[in-house]
Amino acid sequence: MNILVFGSKGLVGRSIVRKFNSLSSKYHVIESSREDTDLFSYEETSKKILECKPDIVIIAAAKVGGIYANNTQRFSFIIENLKISMNIFESLISYPDVKIVNIGSSCIYPLTAKSPITEESLMTGKLEPTNSPYSMAKLSSLEIAKTMKEQFGHTILNLMPTNLYGPNDRFEELNSHVIPGLIYKMHKGKVNNSDEVEIWGSGKPLREFMHVDDLSSAIGFLLEKDLSHELLNVGSNEVISIKDLAILIKEIVKYKGELKFNSSFPDGNPKKLLDSSKINNLGWESNISLEEGLENTYQWYIKNNN
Repeated sequence: MNILVFGSKGLVGRSIVRKFNSLSSKYHVIESSREDTDLFSYEETSKKILECKPDIVIIAAAKVGGIYANNTQRFSFIIENLKISMNIFESLISYPDVKIVNIGSSCIYPLTAKSPITEESLMTGKLEPTNSPYSMAKLSSLEIAKTMKEQFGHTILNLMPTNLYGPNDRFEELNSHVIPGLIYKMHKGKVNNSDEVEIWGSGKPLREFMHVDDLSSAIGFLLEKDLSHELLNVGSNEVISIKDLAILIKEIVKYKGELKFNSSFPDGNPKKLLDSSKINNLGWESNISLEEGLENTYQWYIKNNN
């Protein structure tokens, strides 16, 4: 079976490629990134699909970033993610036998959704303001998938992972997600013998994190079982405050300075934990603990960014 992975060079894409290359000889993984295909171009996207003749398409391509990037590049986040989704889905209209795995984000759920957040919470309230453009793009991809399934008969699996982290993430100060951002800051502070590291926000928000390899294992599980659901949450069922997360990363990095929380930066959603009972009841569970995953991620960072 040919599996075409769009976004194969990113955090999620690289993990998926590793997973399916090791899973079974029946899978032939075809990698695609911006190096070979401009997903902002319908013509290039269509040509790639025609050439590859995939049995399965996994959409891991997206413009992503942390709270600062989402809040300062709002136009880019909605436009670029809409273009990616529209071009891939439209290019697949005439291939109803191709199974599609559409990877979304937990930020699609309303700010006021009851925690743990169920799939039924979708579209029941306003979005968290700092990343609403990205969220709207991901919500639109769900509606495109739904109408495509209804009108043309495609099999589409929409997965909503919780906050992901792991190797091949973007490690920098301004545009990173929280975990790679904290690893970057604390490692830099360690190397420079800094007295303190600034952490954006109060540290109070509660978040669920999952190693990206757990998401890949969930995709492998669902495809091996030939399971198809319109929408499934994929989470670790572990929740931690940003403050406690920062302390844990400090211990792993072995940074000796102080942590200074700057409350002038937005906290975002006060608590976000997914209800992953549907996929858990199917027989899949996350198996990489947060401490193990952070250690793995930091070791990868040291080897690849020094």
